[in-house]
Amino acid sequence: MSGSIPFYQKHHRHYDRGYRSRETQSAISQYQQSSSTYSSHSSKSSKGIRAATYTALGEGGLSPQRAKPTYLAMDKENQIIGYVVPIFRGSHEFQSGLSDTEEARAKESAGYLARRDLFASGVESERIEHKSHRTVMRESAERISLSKRIHENEEYHKRLNEDSLMHTPEFVIKPRSHTVWEKQCVRLHCTISGWPEPRVVWYKNNVSIDPMAKPGKYKVESSYSVHSLEIDKCDFDDTAQYRVSAMNSKGETSAFASVVVKRFKGEVDESLPSPRLQSRHFGFKVPCLEYGVKFETHIVEKFGVSFGREGETLSFGCSVIIYPALQRFQPEIEWYRDDKLLVPSKWVQMHWSGDRATLTLSHLNKEDEGLYTLRVITKSGFETHSAYVFVRDADAEVAGAPGAPLDVQSLDANKDYVIVTWKQPAVDGGSPILGYFVDRCEVGTTHWSQCNDTPVKFARFPVTGLVEGRSYVFRVRAVNKAGMSHPSRVSEPVAAMDPADRTRKGPSAPWTGQIIVTEEEPVEGVVPGRPRDLSVIEATKNYVVLSWKPPGDKGHEGVMYYVEKCVSGTDSWQRVNTEIPVKSPRFALFDLAEGKSYRFRVRCCNSAGVGEPSEPTEATTVGDKLDIPSAPGRVVPTRNTDTSVVVSWEASRGAKELVGYYIESSIAGSNSWEPCNNKPVKCTRFICHGLTTDESYVFRVRAINAAGISEFSQESEAIKVKAAIASPTPPYGITVLECVRDSMVLAWKQPTFIGGADITGYFVDYREVIGGVPGKWHEANIKAVSDRAYRVSELKENMLYQFQVRAANMAGVGIPSLPSETFKCEEWTIAVPGPPHDLQVQEVRKDSLVLLWKAPVYQGRDPVNGYYIDIKEADADFEMWRGVNEKATDKTFMKIKDLKEGESYVFRVRAQNKAGVGKASDPTEPVDAVTKPGTAEIVVNVDDDGVISLNFECSNLTADSKFVWSKNYMEMTEPERMTLETKGSKSKAIFKTPSEEDLGIYSCFVTHTDGASASYTLSEETLKDLLKISHEHKFPIIPLKTELAVELLEKGRVRFWLQAEKISANGKVEYVFNDNVIHQGEKYKMNFDKNTGVIEMFMESLGKEDEGTFTFQLQDGKATNQSSLVLIGDVFKQLQKESEFQKKEWIRKQGPHFVEYLGYEVTPECCVRLKCKVANMKKDSVALWYKDGREIKVNEKLDFSEGVLTLEITQISKKDAGIYEVVLKDDRGKDTSTLNLTDQGFKDLMNQVFSVIANSSTPLKIQSTEEGIRLYSFVSYYNDELHVTWHHKDAAIAFTERIKSGVVGEQLWLQISEPTEKDKGKYAIEFFDGKGGLRRTVELAGQAFDDAFAEFQRLKAAAIAERNRARVAGGLPDVVTIQEGKSLNLTCNISGDPVPEVTWLKNEREMVSNDHYILKFESGKFASFTITSVNTSDSGKYSILVKNKYGTESGDFTVSVFLPDEEPGRKK
Repeated sequence: MSGSIPFYQKHHRHYDRGYRSRETQSAISQYQQSSSTYSSHSSKSSKGIRAATYTALGEGGLSPQRAKPTYLAMDKENQIIGYVVPIFRGSHEFQSGLSDTEEARAKESAGYLARRDLFASGVESERIEHKSHRTVMRESAERISLSKRIHENEEYHKRLNEDSLMHTPEFVIKPRSHTVWEKQCVRLHCTISGWPEPRVVWYKNNVSIDPMAKPGKYKVESSYSVHSLEIDKCDFDDTAQYRVSAMNSKGETSAFASVVVKRFKGEVDESLPSPRLQSRHFGFKVPCLEYGVKFETHIVEKFGVSFGREGETLSFGCSVIIYPALQRFQPEIEWYRDDKLLVPSKWVQMHWSGDRATLTLSHLNKEDEGLYTLRVITKSGFETHSAYVFVRDADAEVAGAPGAPLDVQSLDANKDYVIVTWKQPAVDGGSPILGYFVDRCEVGTTHWSQCNDTPVKFARFPVTGLVEGRSYVFRVRAVNKAGMSHPSRVSEPVAAMDPADRTRKGPSAPWTGQIIVTEEEPVEGVVPGRPRDLSVIEATKNYVVLSWKPPGDKGHEGVMYYVEKCVSGTDSWQRVNTEIPVKSPRFALFDLAEGKSYRFRVRCCNSAGVGEPSEPTEATTVGDKLDIPSAPGRVVPTRNTDTSVVVSWEASRGAKELVGYYIESSIAGSNSWEPCNNKPVKCTRFICHGLTTDESYVFRVRAINAAGISEFSQESEAIKVKAAIASPTPPYGITVLECVRDSMVLAWKQPTFIGGADITGYFVDYREVIGGVPGKWHEANIKAVSDRAYRVSELKENMLYQFQVRAANMAGVGIPSLPSETFKCEEWTIAVPGPPHDLQVQEVRKDSLVLLWKAPVYQGRDPVNGYYIDIKEADADFEMWRGVNEKATDKTFMKIKDLKEGESYVFRVRAQNKAGVGKASDPTEPVDAVTKPGTAEIVVNVDDDGVISLNFECSNLTADSKFVWSKNYMEMTEPERMTLETKGSKSKAIFKTPSEEDLGIYSCFVTHTDGASASYTLSEETLKDLLKISHEHKFPIIPLKTELAVELLEKGRVRFWLQAEKISANGKVEYVFNDNVIHQGEKYKMNFDKNTGVIEMFMESLGKEDEGTFTFQLQDGKATNQSSLVLIGDVFKQLQKESEFQKKEWIRKQGPHFVEYLGYEVTPECCVRLKCKVANMKKDSVALWYKDGREIKVNEKLDFSEGVLTLEITQISKKDAGIYEVVLKDDRGKDTSTLNLTDQGFKDLMNQVFSVIANSSTPLKIQSTEEGIRLYSFVSYYNDELHVTWHHKDAAIAFTERIKSGVVGEQLWLQISEPTEKDKGKYAIEFFDGKGGLRRTVELAGQAFDDAFAEFQRLKAAAIAERNRARVAGGLPDVVTIQEGKSLNLTCNISGDPVPEVTWLKNEREMVSNDHYILKFESGKFASFTITSVNTSDSGKYSILVKNKYGTESGDFTVSVFLPDEEPGRKK
């Protein structure tokens, strides 16, 4: 190694000289030349200098004479202008091969310098008193040479021990922020050192970037410790804060950069120069302001109070109108929450479309609750709009669990601990919160670990056991006896490191491109003094936090601290941080015994040594010093709107470190409390939204700090939710209805907002206008007028006047309207009438509405005789007015139909008289043709007393609402023919004596609502129907579901019954027989179920005296009815007979009995199964079978299972005919069932058997035989009694010798011998089963006949050949054993026509007859074979072969000859 480079370069292996500018390279080259000259001059003494230096190190350690320099160059204003390179006058190469002593001293020097650098890090160098220039230069050269040798020796040993190379990641070059236009690309890059090689992750708004998720959008590269993120074709959504995180086993570090993407509304002309831009918050960019233009900003379509739930996404916004609209100008848009400026993040997204600003809150948490404000800024000023956003708790995973904590923050982070704070939730789930669990998660992982084993109640907790250099996030969960809450939103990441290190690792100084060369002057180290102002700033039962100030005489190096503790009353001091001193003047102590008192003190230390201790603190007892706040004072609610209440209260007295207040509400008397806010508010006034109109509520408040939540305040007084009363807004639309010489009649429209109370009247003012100059206002009326029309008198003719109107209610008189147009007071002389006025709209529905108006004040020459109504769409041009009615109406109301749903309309009215049509009225306000939710109609009702009434219900009443009934749209204040009643939200108009005088249109309008109204037309036909129903109600009849009926029950009991539709508890019934009332007794049992309306009477049996008429007479209040049943003659006798039978049946069923009597069934196998079903059997019950009076023996097939007795008869025949009987008996009784299977019964049984056989038959098939053609069918079972008929061409076949039928097994066949052409046709077999029978057919014709006939000819010829072919009939043995010398004679029968030829063979060779072999064939039937005097040569295989023209056959035998002295059978 040669030369020396600055510290910020030599610590990074990737350093390249290419970083230097040309000027820098020139300066360094000159510097090195001068250094080499000095080096050669002093090389002779370098060894002595080095030895002397090491000697000094070995003797007692060299005290450092200067602090570690900052290497930053400052100008006069302390601005960083570059970096400083220390000057040295010589350079010495490190010589390898140091002696052991020198190597040990070098290691000790390296350790010393490492410790010194640790203490002196970040401290600016201070100069000492001046020495001569020559002395300073010499000492500087010696110091640099020594430092270089020590550094190189240290590097050498680092290579020997790789562990010493490991260090946390560090940013050599951090990414810088960029501002770009849309569609441009941006590249963020940084240089990172660290060992092991750090893992680098890029984040956008704290969300990791996955390049694979959006291919082509992001490109991440890493090469030689240079890491980059490239974003392709940036759009507005890429505006964000980007973070790069580097992590290895030694720790983690991060750096941030912002990317802002600018865009304009509209197209940008590329030929124009790029506009100058100003940065705006969260990425909205605004071109430079247009000078000389005054902008008017209007915020419309404003967002209101919003409610969300944790985990949901909520969006809201406003439309913004800016005039004038400049194409390149966009305002600055800012969003605030609780007066704090919001910036885009993972949880907050902002969008500006050019005319609408939108804020989206992703995954709501209670931290998002608050007052949101939109600020639109132009050069002319700004406009704002605010509304509150409430966030409800998400549904708990366990019923009764508390809400999640909120606002988790990390404070006082140090190397191994972090103090986590949070705010308690407003909802405890119905039981007190037992405490909180704190979880931590290392950044870059997803694993959460719990920090405390037992829940803590204090809302601050120190988390220990952290790994230095790593970053963590935290969350908190609340727990009560029901279970655990959802976790809170995670905190911001925090690094576990010393606060002083965190300060030093802040933003790096900018690179200025300059290297300023200065000289360093050594200084001597000084042992630091005592720390100052030591105090205990926080003490809980879990930890104590100390704070102090650095000493005044701390030397020129950085200092570190040792903390010591001592139990009060003793003088035994114990050091707390024994291993590593802390750098921050703030320290937290853990593991102190709760309830004990301690004193604390601090010592400073640096490379020069450890200083004296500070003054000890006062005795501090370990325990919570913060008390739970006291309950807030008096709570006062006041009205605000119809869904909100303003709640104010007295602050909690003596509360320390108050976090805020929670407010709860409850419907008065319910004792069910709901939170009004889920995020504490610090003020003592809050608006509770989301309340129910006209409901009474009470409120209570409690305070909160880190120690816990206070008791509840006293409940407030109940307050009804109702809009606060205010004076009305000004009326508008002042017009003149009539004008005479000294007076004018004015009309105006009702204010848009009446202030929450009825308008009590109006006040009119007027003033003269002379020469265009208005005069002074004068009162036209001292007493308020209730109508919206008034005649102003005592005016001057031909003078010009202006008017203004003020509305008044119980809150006072409102501000006056704008001055009207200027009207001239002159008498009207026109013939046509003036305009109608006071137009009102009622009964608005999706396709219709009712328009009301008042007659014109000025009638014209003749009285008004009709009106015309005009209509147009609200946004249509004036020319689009069109008439509704072609014929004038004489009424002052009209129902307008056929409207288009959702369309907005305006209306006007014109009056006419004989002279013509007058001026149109002022148009109405726009009316939307929609049916509002909850709209109700008038319902006509007839009560039980026959009273007819009209009923109307309104669901959105207010406290001041009133029902106004009208007939033909004329209000009925005190109607003579009706009675008006109102209770709660319902009102009714009751007819006293309804008649034709009451025909008309009845309407009801509800004041102080959004136009709730309806009407009902009472026509003549409707009135008749209502009067009929009324009569039925006045003289009612009890309706019956069923008339009187009779039925038989078990035991033959008789039940008379009927059922009424509806009958009350006061209903009565009388039972009448033959005009005589009968009562409950032994003979009659009555029952009356008033819930079901069933009326019953029971009789055990019927006698002759019970023949007659039974009547039930009903009465329920004034309603009556009756029903009768006549039981006489045959009807009575049949009922009586049936009753007696049912009684006998009941007696029979008391013992073993038949449920199903004896019957039979035929199985598919043609078995006859006799069966019956029995019940009420016992173990000792007996079932006996009989046939013709003879008991069937047990060995016959008899079965009893599952209450069924069966007897199977297989292959039934005539012998099985007879009378079958089954007898059941035991000690309880006897029952018998008989089945007659004789004569017709047996015939029916056999017919069913035949039917089963017929259905089992297979289709007819054709088979050829040697005799002819055979037709056949198979059945599953054949019975000799089965009657079968064969048909040919639908005629029964007469059987002959040539045509026969028969049965073989289960095959039924028809044989046609020697078939001819006449035998062709359709054949059928018919099975007879006593009913329709079953027929199977086959067609023997065409190809079927030809194939069958050909097969017959073939089989016939084959049969002839088989009968006539040559055959060896028998007589030949298989083996003949004979003694030599004997004679052998064999004979066999031969058959065949014609007579076959006979040939004898020996060993496959033909034989001829001679003296030794005599071969004969006699009579054409007998063939003989004789061997005279056999010898051994005659042994062999012999064959006879016979053949004629039909075939050939052979017979084989073997001859074995043996000698007399040999055993028989032994071959020769």
